[in-house]
Amino acid sequence: MQKWIGFLSGSLFGAGLFVSGMTDTTKVQGWLDVFGDWDPTLAFVMGGAILPMAIAWQISRRMRHPYAGQAFPAASGQVDRKLIIGSVLFGIGWGLVGLCPGPAVASISYGGMGGAVFLIAMLIGMRVAPLVRSGLDRFVAAE
Repeated sequence: MQKWIGFLSGSLFGAGLFVSGMTDTTKVQGWLDVFGDWDPTLAFVMGGAILPMAIAWQISRRMRHPYAGQAFPAASGQVDRKLIIGSVLFGIGWGLVGLCPGPAVASISYGGMGGAVFLIAMLIGMRVAPLVRSGLDRFVAAE
């Protein structure tokens, strides 16, 4: 049951990205071009996502456990060096390419060679990141 809920949720998310145009890299990059041909579409998409998510958080606070799981994941709320560095790297990549993981997967069927290269690079990065992180942790611990 959990896998079906995940599949349906992911499909709904992908459809929302497609319908809103967020799989189009020029829309995302247009949002970031505040001194040029600025496109406010992303603000409306984010606003449309924040309201239902805020309601879902309020509902989940009253629940003992999720419908399709044992427990809700614990939020650390900790802002540390890893979070900041990861956020900066994510933002740089998102701004340069105009894609993040969700839209990259959603656009694979029509993104052309550029979309495929991005997806492959993203998957390689996901495999390499834990190795780099553990190496950095060992380096910092040795200081």
